[in-house]
Formats: sequence, C-alpha cells, structure tokens
Amino acid sequence: MAFVDMYDIKKKYDVKQIFDSLEFHLQEGERVAIIGQNGCGKSTLLKLITGIEEPDDGKIIIDSSIEIGMLSQTPKFKEGATVKEAIESELGDIKRAQERYQELSLLMSNDSNNSAILKEQEEIATYLDQHNAWDLSSKIERAMQEFKLKEYENRLVVTLSGGEQRRVALASLILKKPDLLILDEPTNHLDVYMVEYLEEILLKENFTLLLISHDRYFIDKIATRVVEVEDFKLVNYKGGYASYLVQKEQRINSLEKEYSNLLKFLKREEEWLAKGVRARETRNQGRKRRVFELREQAQKNPTLIRKMKVELEREKKSWRGDKIVAKKKMLFDIENLTFFIANKLLIKEFTTRILQRDKIAIVGPNGSGKSTLLKIMLGRLKANSGVIKKGDLSIGYFDQHREMLKEDATLIETFCPDGGDRVLVEGKNMHVYGYLKNFLFPKEYLDKKIFQLSGGEKNRVALALLFTKKYDCLILDEPTNDLDIQTINILEDKLLSFEGALLFVSHDRYFVDKLAQKLFIFKGNGDIEISYQTYSEYLDIEKEILDLEVYEKELNRQSRDIEPKKVKKQTKLSYNDKRDLELLPPKIEELEAKIEELNNCLANPECYNEIGLVEVSSKLAKLEEEYAQLSERYLDILELQEELEGE
Repeated sequence: MAFVDMYDIKKKYDVKQIFDSLEFHLQEGERVAIIGQNGCGKSTLLKLITGIEEPDDGKIIIDSSIEIGMLSQTPKFKEGATVKEAIESELGDIKRAQERYQELSLLMSNDSNNSAILKEQEEIATYLDQHNAWDLSSKIERAMQEFKLKEYENRLVVTLSGGEQRRVALASLILKKPDLLILDEPTNHLDVYMVEYLEEILLKENFTLLLISHDRYFIDKIATRVVEVEDFKLVNYKGGYASYLVQKEQRINSLEKEYSNLLKFLKREEEWLAKGVRARETRNQGRKRRVFELREQAQKNPTLIRKMKVELEREKKSWRGDKIVAKKKMLFDIENLTFFIANKLLIKEFTTRILQRDKIAIVGPNGSGKSTLLKIMLGRLKANSGVIKKGDLSIGYFDQHREMLKEDATLIETFCPDGGDRVLVEGKNMHVYGYLKNFLFPKEYLDKKIFQLSGGEKNRVALALLFTKKYDCLILDEPTNDLDIQTINILEDKLLSFEGALLFVSHDRYFVDKLAQKLFIFKGNGDIEISYQTYSEYLDIEKEILDLEVYEKELNRQSRDIEPKKVKKQTKLSYNDKRDLELLPPKIEELEAKIEELNNCLANPECYNEIGLVEVSSKLAKLEEEYAQLSERYLDILELQEELEGE
C-alpha cells in the first residue's frame, strides 16, 4: 500500500534549484533514511510531504486515510502543561478509544447479541491493536524513564531545555504511533542509551518511517532503504548504511564518471567498516556462544552466571596502558579530580594522564559531567579538589555554541582577519576558497556573513577555522551535531591525521569507534571508567552483563518457586562471611595489580623475552583463575548482605 507518491516534483528558492523532476514513493512498512549534503533539500522533502511547503510543479499524492506525525525541530506544547500532561495530551484519541472500549464491554455484558455494539467494539479493538495501546500507562512510564523525563514529569514543559523538549515530543510521537512517522535528526540530544531504546521501539512496533539522520549506526540498524539527494533528484539504495556504501561504489564504477574523491572515501569507509564493525561482530560470536552455553549449564549450576559476569566486567574495564606509551609528551596529568555542583557528584577522584597523540572519546549519559570535565581542563571551571598539571601546550576548542565565530564577519574576514585572501593550512599557503571548498562551501559564500548561515554551515566554518591553526591538543564538544554525513567524513579524515592529542565528547557511536583509541566512560555517579575497547564493544558487553543479571534473577525466582529450601534461613553474616568481606577486597585489588602487570609484560617484548613467554602466560592464567574464585565469593557475600539488610 503506497502512503506517499511524488511525481515530477520541481522546487526552487529564489534562483536556487532544490528539486528537478524528482520522483519518490513510500510504501507501508518501509523505513527510509534520507541523506545528502546540508542544504540539498532533505528537510524540504519532508515539508512537501507534510504540506508545510508546496511544490512549484509536479504532483504529490498522500493516502488520505493515514495519520502523519512529524518530530519538529522546535516543538510546541499546550500552555501550562507539565511534561506528563504534554505527553498524555498527544494520546487523547487513544485514551478515548480505551474508554469507549470499556463502555462497550459493559454494554455487551447486558446485550451480547447486539451486532452494532459488537462491530464498533471490533473496530476499536483493531485500532488499539494497530497502536499497540492496550497497556498504555506502563508504556508512558517506560518512555519517560528511558528518555530521562521521569524526574521532570511534574515540571512545566516550557521550563525544560530545547533538547529536553524534543525528547518530550519524541516520546509523545512514538507512543501515539502514527501511520507514518517523520523524524528530522531524531538522535540529536539523545545519549547512546536513549538511541538504543528508540531503535528497539521503532523496530518492535513496525513503524512506517521517513527520517533524516547523520547517525550512521542508527541508519544501518533502522533503514530498509537509503535515499540520497543528488543533482536535484533522489537515488535509492536498498538496506542500511553498510549496503548503501557497497551499492554506491558499484553505481559510481558503472557510471564511469570522475568521482575519484568520492570513490576514495567510499573505499576507505568500506575498508574501515569491514575491519571495524564486521570484525567486532566476528569477535563477539565467541563471547555470545559462551553466553548461550552458559545459560544451558546455569540450570544445573547458577553460580556459573556470576563467574561470567566477573569475566565480562574484567573484559569491559580493560587494562590501563599509560606506562607503555610513557615516552610520549605528557599534556595533562590529572590526579584525584573531584567536582560536584548542587549536591550532585559529577567527577569522583579521577586520575589519568593525557599524552601526545592520544585520541580519547568522552562518553556516557546526558548530564553525567562530560562537558564539565572539558571545561575544568580548559580552566573555565574549578574542581572542588584534585590537581591538573598542564604541560606547555596550545589548545584548540570547539563547542556547540561556536563561540570562536563573530556573527557580523564574512567568511573571508573570518579566515583572513588582517586582509588578503590567503590562509596557511598545515604549512601550505592556500587561497581561502581553495581551502573552504574542502568543507563544501561554494565560492559565492565568501562574502556571506556568519549570521546568514545555517547551524550546520556555522559548524563547518568553526571546524575549518580550527584546522588553520597549529595546536598541541584539540578539545571538541559534540562536533558532529548539525553536520551531514559527507562533512563528518571530512572531519574524521582531518582528525585521524592530526598529530596532537584529541579529546572529544560525542554520542555518535560510529564517529567514536572510528577515531577513539581510548574511552573515558562517565557512569553518572561520579565514577569514570577507562577502556581501550571500541565504544560498540563496550556497549555490547555492558548489555550482556545486564542480560545475565536479568537471567540470573529469573533462575533464582524459578528455583525458589520449584524447590523451596527447607534449611534454616540465614539471618546474619557468619564469622567467615564477615572475615572474607573485610579481607577479600585488598586481595582482589592485589590480584588486579598483578594481572595488570603481567598484561603489560605480555605487551612488551623486552619483558616477556626476559622472563619467558610461557611462564608469563602460565602465571597470568593462574592469577586470573584465583581472581575469578575470590571475586565470585565476594559477590556472594555482598548479595547475602543486601538480602539481609533488605529484610
């Protein structure tokens, strides 16, 4: 069933051509991602479909029976509404249908042969089925929890930030479940956990979806078709982002045009995808196989789950590698850094070193303190305690407010404040236009003032300006927001070749996986983990640990239901329990230090050649076995203590 048909669409803004003879068709059940350069017409396409804009010529046919819901960049809410009221007000039709269904059920109990009542009840039941709305209250609660809106449920929605208001609007839309859902950059202002929930809902509820996004992992997981705006028309590619890359390269080869730069980009992207994402999936097969085997064994021996959790926690946290790269120039030495504000602890006793050529991604939930750490390092905020020793270094900073730009300056004035039209980039003297065209700016933009540019264009200017200066360290806060995929790829190339240190905050998993050698993971309680895995690997392990915890609870529940214990219930910790509770933590820490030392030795040929590779590996295996046993015992005591305290 076709929801949308567009034939021979033409659209101009003044003299700028947007679409010429454009064709587009959207079938029920499709999830279509629209990609292309900023300014190419992606948002215009959505506005044409929703009737906000009219085409200059051509024909648009929208199925009149369908309900269309669109996530606005600047959502509007009923005056005086709280967060919960704003969400519920969008679900009025569903609530009324639920109430009417209950009324009809009562009528049917008194008049079960009334065909008119039965027919109406069946129609409403079909409507509630389509919107999966039988248990709406619990779905509202979960959406507020997942989008971190529960704590604001009684606050006026107008008092929230722009990003929080968009989350309210998004929660309302996915709960309302229109026949066609249209989303413009839905993952902006969402952390990775919110994005995972959004992915889960969109797939589980079988939405028909039309979306614009620069989040390549999101597109790859969600899209059944990718549509690229190119030369005022649309080009269709089956599947997600990975399939798009393969098909695009095949198409360019078949056209035999001079797309050499684009072809290089596509080959680089595919090569990275092949060795990055697919390799990660291959590596995970062994771990996932172990999990499935464990689930079967756990029916007989539930303690195996705890052992697996300990192993996964060790794998997740990884070892610290500062000693191995100690010859690099030290830029920041951070010791016992602590920061809290309004009784909320954001950073707790954080210690690390940041060295020359480190590429570090700072990740974690919204509001956990990521940008705060950057501002402390820049000297814009003062820590409550701890020390930051800074080397003799120059820092380039990019933030979401683009504070380095002057709104009333033209592009050429921004890059050549002392006059002329030349700029020095990485030791090369270049014409400003020659440089800016690398960032997708046409020549006529040189005399445009900054305030005339869109948000994405301003970001491109700010990033281009950053690379005209020589820095020892770049600090970037959400650099990919408002950028199109093509510009993000340009940015990735620049950052991969940057020889200084790079620290960046980002929720873009693809961007983080491609650039980061190390992760600072904010847990939301002041703790910061350091990991040397890709972010996707870390998130996979984290999810597996949560799945194991859920499975363990289910096994324990089944065990209690099926085999009630007749032994006398323990009411307090035994002498041995108390002794182990006190003595085990230092022993476990000592084992962790020894394991870390041996891991470092295995990474250093001089070390393992001196001691012997077999001996080092043998010692490591024994220590890891002892660590697993002691950790399992310690976890048992902690669980018992929690149970006793809860009674």
